[in-house]
Amino acid sequence: MSATIKDVARLAGVSIKTVSNVLNDYPHLTVETKGKVERALAELDYRPNLAARNLRRGRTGMIALALPTFVSPYFAELADLIAREAAGHDLTVLIEATDGDLQRERNVAEGFHSRFLDGVILQPWSVSDRFLRARTDQTPLVLLGEGRVRTADGVAVDSRAVATAAVDQLLGLGRRRIGVIGSPQQGAAGRQRLEPTRRYAGYRAALEAAGLAYDETLISTVDGDHTPERTADAVADLLARAADVDAIFCFNDRLGVATIRALTSRGVRVPDDVAVIGIDDIEAARTITPTLSTIAPDKAEIARAAVRMLTERIGGATEPARHVTARFTVITRESTGADQST
Repeated sequence: MSATIKDVARLAGVSIKTVSNVLNDYPHLTVETKGKVERALAELDYRPNLAARNLRRGRTGMIALALPTFVSPYFAELADLIAREAAGHDLTVLIEATDGDLQRERNVAEGFHSRFLDGVILQPWSVSDRFLRARTDQTPLVLLGEGRVRTADGVAVDSRAVATAAVDQLLGLGRRRIGVIGSPQQGAAGRQRLEPTRRYAGYRAALEAAGLAYDETLISTVDGDHTPERTADAVADLLARAADVDAIFCFNDRLGVATIRALTSRGVRVPDDVAVIGIDDIEAARTITPTLSTIAPDKAEIARAAVRMLTERIGGATEPARHVTARFTVITRESTGADQST
């Protein structure tokens, strides 16, 4: 049977209260007393009952992570990092895929199953800032993504800066007819999506800084799920309207990988004829031939910041809402002319 706190107290020759104080990092303990208890804990291989401890504190030890989809490799990798980070705080993560559905996002923001949860991390696609500002549920909440309300903690990547960095990479290769394979700026119900909007803005800003005019014939969108088939259709549409395109900026690596395949199948050489760059640095970007250049958001930083802010709120932090902008890195690979070893 597992050792109990009473067994530890008996072996260390102290009270149960003293053992509890050591387990909870009570500051006013002598070095000698703390040492005796820690040696007893190690000898008995004591494992605290986290569930019981959390219940005594009025907590469950569980948080929810709600993301739009887990089909996207980016969100799947982010979910894994957040779950690992939460485990380091003795937290269990319940995962919810909202599909960007308005009502499901509202349910999460309103604290669905809140009596079972200590906090929520949410990346909303459809729910409005007005709704989030009016939120009355007291469950601690951290929002992921840009443009969210300033009354809640949040972590984001600067999509405009990311897009500008991607296009600058292509411009630096001497490419001047830079196409886009991207997402619509409006959702199915006409709701504006800030992330694609800011990526288009970053694209235009980079072109303008280089003295190049914005040309709508260079823009091709993939609505709905970014499947290889839909992406291939978007690539075919782009080439039909702009046969002189010499580079393509893809709004994510899933689109980028499918774009390379679509170009290759049409006899277009990458990067000789058309250079390609994406965003996210998913695993497939490193394994496709040619390998895909990309902009890599610091997903580990996003996970650390989100879990840190949430645990601080769970612990009673009351300062004004905090906002973290995660870093990103430009990674050059074969699709923009870099060696495989780069």
